[in-house]
Amino acid sequence: MKILVLNCGSSSIKYKLFEMDTCTVLTQGGVEKIGLPDSFLQIKCANGEKVVIEKSMPEHTVGIQLILDSLIDEKVGCISSLSEIQAVGHRVVHGGEKFSQSVLITPEIKEMIVKCSDLAPLHNPANLKGIEAIEKILPDLPQVAVFDTAFHQTMPDYAYMYALPYEMYEKYAIRRYGFHGTSHRYVSARVCEFLNMPVTGTRIVTAHIGNGGSCCAVFDGKSIDTSMGLTPVEGLMMGTRCGDLDAGAAAYIMEKEHLTPAEFSTVINKKSGLLGVSGVSSDARDITAAIKSGNKKAELARQMFIYRIRKYIGAYAAAMNGLDILVFTGGIGENDIYIREQICKGLTYLGVDVDYELASHAQGVEKLVSTSQSKVKVCIIPTDEEIMIAKDTMSLL
Repeated sequence: MKILVLNCGSSSIKYKLFEMDTCTVLTQGGVEKIGLPDSFLQIKCANGEKVVIEKSMPEHTVGIQLILDSLIDEKVGCISSLSEIQAVGHRVVHGGEKFSQSVLITPEIKEMIVKCSDLAPLHNPANLKGIEAIEKILPDLPQVAVFDTAFHQTMPDYAYMYALPYEMYEKYAIRRYGFHGTSHRYVSARVCEFLNMPVTGTRIVTAHIGNGGSCCAVFDGKSIDTSMGLTPVEGLMMGTRCGDLDAGAAAYIMEKEHLTPAEFSTVINKKSGLLGVSGVSSDARDITAAIKSGNKKAELARQMFIYRIRKYIGAYAAAMNGLDILVFTGGIGENDIYIREQICKGLTYLGVDVDYELASHAQGVEKLVSTSQSKVKVCIIPTDEEIMIAKDTMSLL
């Protein structure tokens, strides 16, 4: 059985085609710069070969058609006919309170995704474009929506509610939803398999650290708290997002700078975080290079970044009355040796004891990096959101 997984952004489409009998990736790639004159499709074949196809793609349907054409292309394709694809799984960012699990897409489900777009105006409309493009090109193909927020629907009300007038929740569903749920679900389950530990009774903090980042407290295999909130802005300091911010500061800045809500949203989403503090970049690698050249703001930005993550790990250990496993995932979590090390060196009170020599050689691979004496098992588990989407899709057929 072959499943196509799509992750549609506002100007990009990432994809993977899976052979589910063996859980292997047949091909993968992405369309970039949709709507711009220099748009292109990059393909990574199973043999590692990379191919770039430049083509004008004014909107998502053209991009998805190009992806589908590439799958059956004589030179770069991997299947003989599109009829070999049994279904398409879509990443959908926000499911609100309506979705606690993945669902087959119907007209009614599409309407519900549209209603959730108020909560994710930058993401859900793009996700819907991908769904509608497949409907147009392959109308009889089953499609499944897998929601970033679904895993966190197990949070108790005292964890997801904000201390605002209750009517704000009743009128506008203002509450913590959390994101990166598919990643947190994958790595929290995978680490138990990897360590041969039971899911039941195990207290895990998963730290998904990339350009966007969030921590999640997982107990009995369920999310009980997570750092992102109503939107992906809350929580950790990120590449361009500010993370936790005093709401009073928001009102003060808007008044002083004469900003509209939309303008302030741009500040906290796209101009803050590592980029905003350092003035250099949103990329942790660029921050490291700037620090080496003596940039003090870059050094401050990295210290803030590390401190916020460490603080959340400690908070979630408190919420679960202890910690059994700490998992690092995401681009930075899997690969940035220094940031991982500095986070862990501040967690010795929890009994965290890392073999830093071993950890210094662990990048992008599944690895137990804590010592045998450590009270908390510390692991690196590369995330695989796409295989989770593919498996959810297959289970609903």
